[in-house]
Amino acid sequence: MDVAHCYLDGNPDVVEFCPHDSFHHVLAASTYTLQEGDRPSRTGSISLFNVNADVGLLELLHRVDTSGVFDMKWNPVSGNVSPLLAQADADGYLRLHRLESSADGSEVHGNGLKEINGEKVSSSMCLCLDWNPAATSISLGLSDGSISIVSLRESQTTVIQEWKAHEFEVWATCFDIHQPELVYTGSDDCRFSCWDLRCDPSELAFQNTKVHGMGVCCIAKSPSDPHTLLTGSYDEHLRVWDVRSISKPMVETSICLGGGVWRIKQHPFVPGLVLAACMHNGFAIVKVKGGKAEVTETYTKHDSLAYGADWQRESPCQDGKSKRPVVATCSFYDRLLRVWMPESESLHDGAFDHNY
Repeated sequence: MDVAHCYLDGNPDVVEFCPHDSFHHVLAASTYTLQEGDRPSRTGSISLFNVNADVGLLELLHRVDTSGVFDMKWNPVSGNVSPLLAQADADGYLRLHRLESSADGSEVHGNGLKEINGEKVSSSMCLCLDWNPAATSISLGLSDGSISIVSLRESQTTVIQEWKAHEFEVWATCFDIHQPELVYTGSDDCRFSCWDLRCDPSELAFQNTKVHGMGVCCIAKSPSDPHTLLTGSYDEHLRVWDVRSISKPMVETSICLGGGVWRIKQHPFVPGLVLAACMHNGFAIVKVKGGKAEVTETYTKHDSLAYGADWQRESPCQDGKSKRPVVATCSFYDRLLRVWMPESESLHDGAFDHNY
């Protein structure tokens, strides 16, 4: 069911709901726009929205202009740390933005985001990022095939490790949330790798070069199962991996989603429920269970490349009743941002009654 939509100032590629309590209604959407010509430039922006699906609200709160954004993520909820939004951009920077709010955290201020740090990580472009579970480190994938690990202390950033991980662009990097000393990476070279950060420089724990038929676009560890990890590829397949043996991970199953699997997001409450952005084939919701994967719903109301997707972190139950999940998606060339609720009965008819 459609809730609301709007058009952005540039080409949107990432949408991220804030995971922090009191700010679940805050949605960030970033853009990347290539200005071609004699002096090409890569410009971008980050827009903050107030989302209330119950009344069909998608309200712009704030927008900041920046360089072209390839990826961004809110910091994980850890301790008393306030919401921070990390940005990986075309100028080779890791930028940190703080969400400005009232003292009690109930209201976002008019200036919305305040940049508190900008670290020039590389002369290459920063293509992807991920936070470690403690929100003390960020991994960055670069266009020259390198990986950088950046430490964060009191809003100050320092590059603590950097190495050549792949032959081509690194589109995916992911901390293992159950073993944060491990970082997974994926690249246009079709390689899916895992690195052990306890060594300096980091040592290769494994590298798979045969399974993905094209570049690896995204990686996501299951928050509920320490042995399960997902990868998405330009070859249109979502793959479910068993990483119990970290030196020799096994593919449990795979499913073709009809388009390059650019982004995958695990549902924050329901184990095995995955939202996928499938480039030329819209968006899909996939249920992964018992070594099998099946598409439960597709969403095709975008007319351009499906790049950004996320679940809202609202509680699945309210007043003892199940609530429909809320999803935000964006598509690139048509500059469209949509907020919608999945219609599959399996998603909101008993699926959220469990206490996950």
